[in-house]
Amino acid sequence: MDLVLNVADYYFLTPYVYPATWPEDDIFRQTISLLVITNLGAYTLYFFFATLSYYFIYDHSLMKHPQFLKNQVYREIVYSVKALPLISLPTVSLFLLEVRGYSRLYDGIGEFPFGWFQLIVGILSFLFFTDMLIYWIHRGLHHRLLYKRLHKPHHTWKIPTPFASHAFHPVDGFVQSLPYHIYPFLFPLHKAVYLSLYILVNVWTINIHDGNGCKNEKLSNGEGKKTE
Repeated sequence: MDLVLNVADYYFLTPYVYPATWPEDDIFRQTISLLVITNLGAYTLYFFFATLSYYFIYDHSLMKHPQFLKNQVYREIVYSVKALPLISLPTVSLFLLEVRGYSRLYDGIGEFPFGWFQLIVGILSFLFFTDMLIYWIHRGLHHRLLYKRLHKPHHTWKIPTPFASHAFHPVDGFVQSLPYHIYPFLFPLHKAVYLSLYILVNVWTINIHDGNGCKNEKLSNGEGKKTE
């Protein structure tokens, strides 16, 4: 995230927002900047890609399903808009640690002896590490002691649209994103690769709520077949 913060400081925040006497590496300034950048980025990714998916990929016939709720799209958006700032609070604390040099993120390929090979291994291990942990976290959230308190709100949308992709209880949303944030504190990864993977993860989250799972479930149940 320090790549984004550096660009924001250089082109906008330092010349136009903050006083010249406030150093860019001040922890309080970095916290404010990261809060703004994280929320703007989250809303931009959410609305841009969810809208594209909703209008160009999502099967709108699913909205006729009896379990599709009244005003559901509006409710999904409202829930997401309210949840994202709360999810960003603990997220920014981890971004702040990264920006201040506590992670194992690196700038150049030449910083490690195995160069490009290590970069490729890092991408594959990131995908394996995060997918594995999220699987077990998701299973844990379905435990009877946690489900009603944390995870049930996301399953309000039985027939989800792409706008349900970020409609989580804030704790649920942050916990399921945690593997992506803790990976660079445990293993080395290129900063640009980490930022790209983080963006792709958000796009993927929207993509898996595009309604295809619902269509496949209907077909497996024998719905939608022609009658003789």
